[in-house]
Amino acid sequence: MQNDAMRWTRDDYRVTTDIDTFDFDVVHRYLSEVAYWSPGIARETVERAARHSLAFGLFQGERQIGYARVITDTATFAYLADVFVLPEHQGAGLGTWMIECIMAHPGLQGLRRMMLVTLDAHGVYARFGFQAPKHPERIMEKISRS
Repeated sequence: MQNDAMRWTRDDYRVTTDIDTFDFDVVHRYLSEVAYWSPGIARETVERAARHSLAFGLFQGERQIGYARVITDTATFAYLADVFVLPEHQGAGLGTWMIECIMAHPGLQGLRRMMLVTLDAHGVYARFGFQAPKHPERIMEKISRS
């Protein structure tokens, strides 16, 4: 799904949508071994999901230290997923900056709805206008265990 790559810089850090620069070993290791939402996920699945989403990589120099992806039609709806910053880089505002870059992406402007699921980062996302659904009884999900 990748369109023309975008890039934001701050000091020695950059956020980019240039998926060809991503280190999928780093992304897969975090998502499969650290993230509570995707234990044991296959590397092929991680990369395929990224390539069919609008993916964002956070880098310090040439080293990938964070990641997020947005599943979207770029017209009405988006779902923010797989957001992380490696533990040794947390606490410096880099995750917040990455979300700022995501929210500024031209392909995500004017959407009617953007959603996400989080266990413990409600405060971070609230700063960007996310809130609990007004009608949670309307939300449904189907979970498949492969």
